[in-house]
Amino acid sequence: MRFIATSDWQLGMTAHYLDDDARPRYRQARFDAVRHIGELAREREAAFVVVAGDIFESNQLDRRVVSRTFEALRDYPCPVVLVPGNHDPLDASSIYDAPSFVDRRPAHVHVLRDAAPFAVVEGAQVVGAPWRSKRPLTDLMGEACAQLAPAEDGVVRVLVGHGAVSTLSPDRDNPAVIDVPALSRAIDDGKIHVAIVGDRHSTTEVAPGIWYPGTPEVTDRTETEPGNALVIDVVPDEPPRVEPVHVGTWAFGVLEAELAGPDDVLRLAERLDAMDDKARTALWLVLRGTLSTADYAELERVIEERAELFAKLAHWERHHDVAVLPADGDFSDLGLTGFAQSALQELAGVAAGDGDEARTAQDALALLYRLAGGSR
Repeated sequence: MRFIATSDWQLGMTAHYLDDDARPRYRQARFDAVRHIGELAREREAAFVVVAGDIFESNQLDRRVVSRTFEALRDYPCPVVLVPGNHDPLDASSIYDAPSFVDRRPAHVHVLRDAAPFAVVEGAQVVGAPWRSKRPLTDLMGEACAQLAPAEDGVVRVLVGHGAVSTLSPDRDNPAVIDVPALSRAIDDGKIHVAIVGDRHSTTEVAPGIWYPGTPEVTDRTETEPGNALVIDVVPDEPPRVEPVHVGTWAFGVLEAELAGPDDVLRLAERLDAMDDKARTALWLVLRGTLSTADYAELERVIEERAELFAKLAHWERHHDVAVLPADGDFSDLGLTGFAQSALQELAGVAAGDGDEARTAQDALALLYRLAGGSR
């Protein structure tokens, strides 16, 4: 039995961290990723698709988001099983009970509202562990397994849920943490054949037969192996075969560089210029070193000009550590007089110190240099 596992679509995400012109393209890319999963299902002849929570960014979304979701799902060649997560729980305001969802839901799209085994196709059952609130007080996947008898011969059973697992969660006191050894025992006992978990956006094998598919379109610069869906083959008496397949088109990343002079700034510019698909790339810069005012002004010009090409290009402020120290010749040929010369002298004195004031003064010196017409 072959099926596809995915999670954390978070359709309707605002992506506030992207530049204004990039946000609409990014939101569309998330719907496109859903379409790509349908194309993958057709190409690989999958029997069904399961989505392990956070299908929507929240329960309070414009009806157009729901309409566009169903449009993206329209051409799927197989059933699609949705299991609500913490972003879209089955609470009193559930999007799954909204008229825009109920009235337009395609017949091949199913929402699991309890842990009763759902016969998605002949020979396969999906057991859901849907969230009913944003703060469950129990291990929902563990509860779902506890009430199961072993699967009948010839029936593949897939458990689908959402949340942090015990082997990866830093919060051991959270009662909702998913007990990984218990899931492994359920697999060994034949209650389930594979467990699919949403919430972690990085594709991750938790334990044999237990997987986070990850988000199909990257959402954060710190994610590892995002942008995938899982093609899973379950063969009787064998471990499931799992193949991550990339379906996303965006990239979020971090670029680090040590800067000590104009040659380093030039190399940074060349690295940025060499990157492909800038319009779908968000990049945070982690820069360290010491530059003269002129070199720092050139650095800011390099970033400012290339930021027009990227979906996001900016300093990662928490990790930005470039000191700006005026060199003797930085301002000598600018012809500054009066107020400008006085401001320069005052800023140079502050910039030589430490702390936030020194950083602000360094930035101001670079801006003054550029406004006064300085260039290399």
